[in-house]
Amino acid sequence: QVQIVESGGDLVQPGGSLRLSCTGSRFSMDYWLIGWFRQAPGKEREGVSCINLSDDGATYADSVKGRFTISRDRTKNTVYLQMNNLKPEDTAVYYCARRFGQVCSGLTEDGFGSWGQGTQVTVSS
Repeated sequence: QVQIVESGGDLVQPGGSLRLSCTGSRFSMDYWLIGWFRQAPGKEREGVSCINLSDDGATYADSVKGRFTISRDRTKNTVYLQMNNLKPEDTAVYYCARRFGQVCSGLTEDGFGSWGQGTQVTVSS
């Protein structure tokens, strides 16, 4: 069946960088918006970033603007989240999911499905 797999999470020091991968199985990500979300301990899941289908334009949460970059590699059926200058408050399980549409409209979970199992990012010294 359709599957999304996240990878790349790790323990990193504040100020460090990680690149997360979101890879689709049994479907082409070329036809879907892809969103990254995260859930910190004791908190609700929140939207982090989303990449358009139509032009690969991106939307970011205010908390990650200027530090995170979402991108799409169509040859690998993968969407990446490059995370730089990581902060302890970025610690969370990171998930990606897919949604129909051309342009990301905000970072709510509405319409997103086929959630992956998540990958743990821990930022700590």
